[in-house]
Amino acid sequence: MTEQKTTRENKVGKCLLHNWAEERAVAALDNEETKTHNQRHGHKGILTMDLESKMENVTTVKAAYVPPKSPGVRLQGIRSELLEKHIAQMISDKVHAELNPPTPKTDFCSTTQKDFCVEGFVPLTPETTQVHDYKSDEAVTFWSENYQKIQGVTAVQNLNAPFRKSALFSTPICERLDEIEPPPDN
Repeated sequence: MTEQKTTRENKVGKCLLHNWAEERAVAALDNEETKTHNQRHGHKGILTMDLESKMENVTTVKAAYVPPKSPGVRLQGIRSELLEKHIAQMISDKVHAELNPPTPKTDFCSTTQKDFCVEGFVPLTPETTQVHDYKSDEAVTFWSENYQKIQGVTAVQNLNAPFRKSALFSTPICERLDEIEPPPDN
């Protein structure tokens, strides 16, 4: 038992299970080189005796498999071959037409050209009914038209200008009681 342990410890590589035949074959060569050199470069002279020979680049599968060769004569007539190509081309064109419909003709017409430059259209400027001063008049917007429906807004003092500044929300009650006319409620 002790002899087997010493022989195992003296060997360079660890023996795999059931790999003792390979270990015995290289046991004589293990003494010549160091352990790291053997692991990197392997043992010389085990696979071939000619150390200058090159590895073959043809595998056994490539060597055994030979692609089939054509018989060297025409197997199909020229007419049937042309007919087959023509039918395949027709089917290919039909499938291509179904999957890729032609793009519609692009209409390069802007909105201005389409909507405002119509034949027979005569632009008319409407006559003014009132005199408006854009500097002093209040702008007409969605909010100015619907100011009665807005929640959380201070009571409107001037119906013509509903969004002017108002300090009613911060005016003390004692000062507001002295007012002659109370502010209108919405």
